[in-house]
Amino acid sequence: MSRVCELTGKKAMFGNNVSHAMNKTRRRFDANLIKKRFYIPEEDKWVTLRVSTSALKTINKIGISAAIKEAKAKGFYK
Repeated sequence: MSRVCELTGKKAMFGNNVSHAMNKTRRRFDANLIKKRFYIPEEDKWVTLRVSTSALKTINKIGISAAIKEAKAKGFYK
């Protein structure tokens, strides 16, 4: 399974490790993802999502239903 947030679409970025001698080697910046269960009262069911911690803060602010609706509009959520 790829490391992609199911609500925001955040995924790994790539960059360089730079040594003191300015040697550059490729590295990977992974998204900070957690697996979390959410209860959706409108549908009366639990869903398990793999979300980034920034998406979790958004869910706490606007609610899971609004976050899912927004993700569907952007095409990230099935």
